Amino acid sequence: MSGGTYWRVIESLHNPQARLWEQITESRGIKKHGEFLLAGRKSVPEALALHPMRFHALLALDPAQIEGWDIPDHIEKYRLSRALFDALDVSGTGVPLLVGKVPAMSQADLAAAPKGLELVCALGDPNNLGAALRSAAAFGAKRIILMNEAAHPFHPKALRAAANAQFELTLLRGPSWEDLDQATGPIFALDAGGEDMGALDWPRDLRLVLGEEGRGIPGSLNVRRLTIPTTGAVESLNATVAASLALYSHYLATR
Repeated sequence: MSGGTYWRVIESLHNPQARLWEQITESRGIKKHGEFLLAGRKSVPEALALHPMRFHALLALDPAQIEGWDIPDHIEKYRLSRALFDALDVSGTGVPLLVGKVPAMSQADLAAAPKGLELVCALGDPNNLGAALRSAAAFGAKRIILMNEAAHPFHPKALRAAANAQFELTLLRGPSWEDLDQATGPIFALDAGGEDMGALDWPRDLRLVLGEEGRGIPGSLNVRRLTIPTTGAVESLNATVAASLALYSHYLATR
């Protein structure tokens, strides 16, 4: 195993480093400190193997948990008390956690034409946002424009739902709803009152808008609105399910 054998030991929840880690279990702390925690029995080893330079610390209960893992030399290893580890392991995975730096997110340039399908997202639920990012990565939508209303993409719940999709995507900061009207190129939105998506001849390059859960998108927004035909047995589809169907439809039409 690379990375040496030295482990720092932190047992108190009041340790300054421990308090910082506890803060980054929530969006406010992630924004303040620019760091995030990655959890998951599959996600952590996969991220270490594919994106090791994104992380700088590993947190575990026992060194035996990482026996056989290839830990790069630059990643510091911390052995935590059970109480501290459980406070940080908000998903209850029980496996070591990784600490990473949130990448810089540039402001989206809406004056430039879109390249492929760019997802404009205002989903405020981190679980839904993570699931949408996972579908975006699966169907080739590489650029994600995050509106101010969107959850933080590196919130623990978003990371868990996305299954490491964040590391495959270009994440950009979005504009206000008013500024979105000035975007160059085709722009579509999923909306219950729109035209039948099944009859759409998808352009290769476009922006697709996902509104806030429940509230949808502003009625005044100047976009082409699409609806997904259903049996009508339920009032509407979950926003993430609808987004996945739209992303798949575009993928099939343009691959």
